[in-house]
Amino acid sequence: MFSNQELKNMIVPLFFEQLLVMLVGIADTFVVSFVGEQAVSGVSLVNMFNTIFIYLFTALASGGAVVMSQYIGSHDHKRTVRSSSQLLMFSTVFSIIIAIIVLIFNRTLLSLLFGKVENSVMEACVTYLRISAYSYPALAIYNAGAALYRSIGKTSTTMYISLISNIINVVGNLIGVFVFHAGVAGVAYPSLIARAFSAIAITVLCFSKKQMAHYEQTDILCCDFPMLKRILNIAVPNGIENGIFQLVKVALSSVVALFGTYQIAANGIAQSIWSLAALIGSAMSPVFITVIGQCMGAHKIDEAQYYFRKLMKLTLILSIIWNVLIFILTPVFMQFYNVSTQTKQLVVILVLIHNIFNTVAFPFSGPLSNGLRAAGDVKYTMIVSIASTVLGRLIFSLIFALGLNMGVIGIALAMCLDWTIRGIIFYIRFRMQRWTKFKVI
Repeated sequence: MFSNQELKNMIVPLFFEQLLVMLVGIADTFVVSFVGEQAVSGVSLVNMFNTIFIYLFTALASGGAVVMSQYIGSHDHKRTVRSSSQLLMFSTVFSIIIAIIVLIFNRTLLSLLFGKVENSVMEACVTYLRISAYSYPALAIYNAGAALYRSIGKTSTTMYISLISNIINVVGNLIGVFVFHAGVAGVAYPSLIARAFSAIAITVLCFSKKQMAHYEQTDILCCDFPMLKRILNIAVPNGIENGIFQLVKVALSSVVALFGTYQIAANGIAQSIWSLAALIGSAMSPVFITVIGQCMGAHKIDEAQYYFRKLMKLTLILSIIWNVLIFILTPVFMQFYNVSTQTKQLVVILVLIHNIFNTVAFPFSGPLSNGLRAAGDVKYTMIVSIASTVLGRLIFSLIFALGLNMGVIGIALAMCLDWTIRGIIFYIRFRMQRWTKFKVI
């Protein structure tokens, strides 16, 4: 069903889109640092809060992508259009409700989460969150449109939109901070404008009837509960899984704060390098959803098994090349950080641990699990992921980091243990072929 060129046309744009987003995130942090420490603290705290909603919108889009991919595979044009339109409708309504709640209770929510911060930091948080909340609908609408385009394999479209959007964001930040001297608002409004552009651009393209998957006004203005149920059956377990993962991540960040300054600094630097090393897994996950989803929608189990193996081999090969490259470049990256030699040495150790397991374990715990979800095996992957995150990552982080006094190295090892546990279980699940028994559409 998919030629090597078609797979390449999906994977390469996704990789560069993820790389671009990460680089722009670094640029944003750099620009915000010129506003002051209070602004940096406020933006970083609110971004942690915003991540929860980003995960929810992404999970909803992923549920829509699975359903759309299966309808595309079955050549059911009518339901393909209906599912994509219903995803847009629900994403818009859901995100507007979330935005209204956050706009009304923003200070209350921030006080509950970060009540102990200084007043200047809290004011920065409130300003940034209020403006961010206005962008929630745009973010959800873009994710819905991006899911449509990724379902039909046209990932270059989302890459180009992301490129223009991120240019708007960076240029806007520079103008807001250095020309208008608007402080936190100077970096918040450009993000709002960039997200609004992305949402408008992708939505206009999605109304084009030249492709099988597109939006229809009549399907957007109605409410098809059976169709929404199919989407939410995939989206809700994925959202719960991602939400718990984020909560565990926040809990572990408080554990890291218990260690010495050099360990905290090393962990922060290592995480930025880890994000770069994880790009292959991030890029391959949507490819699994599109390819396996279309194969299962076409009831071609043999082809789904073939592409599972082919994509896994490709993910492993690309992961080896990319992770080795990032590790080789790590000492070069460290030249840009004004930290102690002890901190630099710890960063290298943390990156080595991460990259080894990101190569051999994460492809099975991440991209492979998305393939299982695309086949409809969502509840099993959710239960395994939650159990592994809580029992593997959280509990063993406490044992390794505090009980065995391993510090941030212990937390890194627990993360890798989590990936390994999940990877083994999901590979066994794949080999047992239970995923072939599910029906999404």
